[in-house]
Parts: sequence; structure tokens; C-alpha cells
Amino acid sequence: MPYELFLALRYLRVRRGRRVVKLTALAAVAGIACGVAALIVALALANGFRDELRDKILRGTAHVTLTREGAQAAGGQQGIEELRAVAARVRGVEGVVEAVPTTYEGALLKGPGGMAYTLLRGVDEESKRTRDEIRRTLTSGTLEPLFIQPERVGATKEAESPTSTSGAGRETDSGASVLEDEEDGPPAPVVVGEDLAERTGLLEVGDEGWIVTGERSPTPPGFSPRARRVRVAGVFRTGLYDYDSTWTYVSLAEVPKIASEGLKSSVVSVETRDIFDTEPVAERVRSALGAGWTTVDWREANRPLFAALELERRTVALIIMLIMVLAALNITTTLALVVVERRPDIAVLGAMGAHPRGVMAVFVIEGACIGAAGALGGVLLGLAACAAGEYFELVRLPPGVYSLSAVPFRPHVADVLLPALAAFAVSLLATLYPARQAARVRPAEALRYE
Repeated sequence: MPYELFLALRYLRVRRGRRVVKLTALAAVAGIACGVAALIVALALANGFRDELRDKILRGTAHVTLTREGAQAAGGQQGIEELRAVAARVRGVEGVVEAVPTTYEGALLKGPGGMAYTLLRGVDEESKRTRDEIRRTLTSGTLEPLFIQPERVGATKEAESPTSTSGAGRETDSGASVLEDEEDGPPAPVVVGEDLAERTGLLEVGDEGWIVTGERSPTPPGFSPRARRVRVAGVFRTGLYDYDSTWTYVSLAEVPKIASEGLKSSVVSVETRDIFDTEPVAERVRSALGAGWTTVDWREANRPLFAALELERRTVALIIMLIMVLAALNITTTLALVVVERRPDIAVLGAMGAHPRGVMAVFVIEGACIGAAGALGGVLLGLAACAAGEYFELVRLPPGVYSLSAVPFRPHVADVLLPALAAFAVSLLATLYPARQAARVRPAEALRYE
């Protein structure tokens, strides 16, 4: 065994009467361990929040959204078939896993408990992948009623309209005409978000309400409400508050009958094989379809959100790194005390012919051992804290503010190794000054009064 390593390990074992050095060394190890553990937990928490938010966003929206520039799809069945034809062409593009037509229409949903804004999301019955994804989020009911064509009946509707009692057109208190269904028949089946269902009182499968949209009118005020009776076929919960409190799934074929604008807000949702390779895929999609189409990938659509999360992640990491630097200064203090105590030993080594670099290496190895012990302890402590936080869901959030009810801990390999290596590197740097001071000890001066 090299004498440098032997002496470094020997100096780490403190004898009686030298408790100050021992306590200082333990404080250095504990400080580095706490800093590494805190950084691992903070990065795991930031990763969990970002990944969970991204997964939930991508569960309800497209990797790439394809829209037409200027002109919009025609309404009715003609528009739906046109969207399906475009989606079929997009599926043949390299890197595309699935492409389905859908639509986003703003409306008001009225139930026994009140009225709330909703976003009508059209679901194509030919898209098995989308239907399976929605089924996984259902808490009650089924999705099948959305795609069953009911038999029309001639009976007059008896359900109460949110603004009128019966008739094809009624006057509201403000004088605007409310246009009801032109066809008498059963209500349109819908699947609503859990929080939206609570706000409107449509909590149970079979509850009936109204969807109110707007229709342009040639006479002032130029806008007329339009009501469509709906029945709850299911309730879903994604875990993302923005979806659960706003979205309503309807059949894509039913959208032109509910929304006055038909399929004017229609898009083609494209799912890619790799969510981080959307830009090349979007470029190939535009090339395949030619001019007149525009694409927006999920990162571009949510750029402000993820940029803010990344900035927060870096800021927290920087603050904790500063704490680790302060903890590493304890190593400097510990080695400085060791150098003062071991001056006679250092002088004897020099008198026996030890090279100054060898003396310096003794204290560098001692500081490295302290840093390695702190880094290893911090990794174990951090991973244990992440496991406990994940199991007990220690970080719970108000979903109305943060969109998530609980934040998972997801420590990535790089985020575990990087803090440990950084702490070890800082520990080595902290040993340089006391190690150089030890190498400069002159044997004659140190042994003069011994």
C-alpha cells in the first residue's frame, strides 16, 4: 500500500483528545450528504412534475396538430370524409404512428347544478387508438353510446331548455333567439370530465343537460344562441385539471349537429413514434400534403410552460449547489486542523525524504475520502427520500392551481450521478489549499521545539 494512502486512512481515525477534528469531519460528510440528497430530491421532483404534466398533456392532445391555412373543412359528412382522407395520407408518412381527425369547439354545458364553459372534443369512431385511450380514463359509463346511431322519434321534446321551454326558436330575456334542435329525437350522448360534471351536476350516467353554442345571425345583434340536448354516457378523469374541468367528448359525426360552425375548428391529430422527434416528422407531413397546411408540435404549443419549468429546475439546482459548496468548505476546515495537528509528522516525513507532492497527496486523499463518503451517503439518502415520497405521495398540490393532484418523484440516472460527481469534485477542490500548506512545512522549523 502506498504510504500516502496509508497515512490518509490513518489520519481519518481520530484518537482520544482530538474530538474537534472528528466532529468537523463528520460535519463535512453530513453537509455534503445533505446537499447531494437535497439536489437529487429537487431534480427528481422537477422531473416528475414535468414528465407527469407532459404525459397528461400528450394523452389528450396531439404530438403534431395539422390544420389548414385559410380555408376550413366543409361541415357535415362531407367535411368528416375530407378529414379522414387527409388523415389517411398522413399515416403513410415516415415516423407517423397514427393520424385522426378531431375538432375543438367552445360551448356552454348546462346541467341541474349550473352552467360551465366546455370544449367539445370530436372523437372519430374509426379511430380505435383514440377510443382505447379515452376508455382508460373512464371512471363510469362507456364510450360506445357516442357511436350508436339512435332511431329518430317524432315526439316533441319535453326536456327543459336552458333558456326556453319548447319550440324551434324562443326569445330570451335579452331578445336574442334561441335555436333548438331542428330534428326531434333523443339527446346526443357525451362523455364529460369529472370536475366539469361536478360543476354542472351531471354526475351520473343518464343525466341530461344542454349544450349551448352560438350561431351567426343576419339581424342584430348578429349572434343567436343554439341549444342541443345531451345525455351523459360516461365520466372520465385524466388527472389533469384543465381537461377534467373543461373537456366534453362527443362523436365527430355529431359535432355539425351540435355546433353551428360545423367542423370549422377541425384539425388532424398526428401521433409520432418519438415525441422528441416531432419537427422532422412535421416537415415530412407538410411536404407530403403540399402547400396550404400548417403544423404545430406539442413542444411549440406548450413552449412557455416547459420553459418556465426548466428555468425553475435550473434555479433550484443552482441554489442547492451553492449549499453544497458551503458544505465542502468544512473539508477545508477539517484538513487545516489536521495539518496544524500533524506538523511534526509532516516534518518527519520531509526529513525522511518524502517529496512535497507525496505529502500533498496524503491530504488530498483524505479530503477525497470525506467527499466520497458524503456523496455516497447523499445518493443513498436522496434515493430513499424519493422512494418514500413516491410511495406516500408526500407532495400533494391543489389541482385547480397546478393541474396535478400529486407530484411523483422520478430520479433520472444522470440527475443522480451528476450531483454526486459535482460534490466529489468540489470536495477535491476544497483540499487543495490545506494540502499545499502541508507540503510547504519546513522540517527544521516544525521540529525545532519538539
